[in-house]
Amino acid sequence: MSARSFATSRRLAQLLIALLGIATQGSAHAELLTGKALLEVLRQGGYVLVMRHANSPPEPPDANSANADNPQHERQLDNVGRELAQAMGASLKKLHVPIGEVWSSPRYRALETIRLASLANPQIAQELDEGVQGMQSGPDQARITWLHNKVAETPRAGVNRLIVTHQPNISNAFRQSVAAGEALVFRPGGKDGPVMIGRVKVEEWPKLDTTS
Repeated sequence: MSARSFATSRRLAQLLIALLGIATQGSAHAELLTGKALLEVLRQGGYVLVMRHANSPPEPPDANSANADNPQHERQLDNVGRELAQAMGASLKKLHVPIGEVWSSPRYRALETIRLASLANPQIAQELDEGVQGMQSGPDQARITWLHNKVAETPRAGVNRLIVTHQPNISNAFRQSVAAGEALVFRPGGKDGPVMIGRVKVEEWPKLDTTS
């Protein structure tokens, strides 16, 4: 084999190793459940939902359009985001999906999502905050580790854990891109660690019991 061919083969091998390393980071994936099958397991409790906050404009409101309880004029939900957050909360109750522990980013739009969904008072974790560069924030090991640990920790019996955060945190921790309001569903534990078993867009909750 020539020196050039050897060097090329070596580079290809290094690239393959790197790609395999990327593929194995984060949580394992199983065949994803949808519709009634996913609803059936969620009703039993014991799962962890990692959700991106509901739809929010990219720019913060001005003094005239900011919500009364948003004195810092942080980004807040738009009409679509508010309606879908409320519909999600009503659907969780109607479908008997038990939500116990709730964790949230300290950002207004994450807390607003939880409030409009009529969920329990959330525990705030700074690790769920967005980075200083917003959507352009790169990986932060402390945030990644926090999310991995919370997804691996089994919720108390009979309920699911909900975590509301931001897209960069989800993509950096789990290598998944999610729409506004979308949730990834994980089963904790097992010999290979947490396994992603489903994902639900925020507008899909009201019809989860009617789809396969």
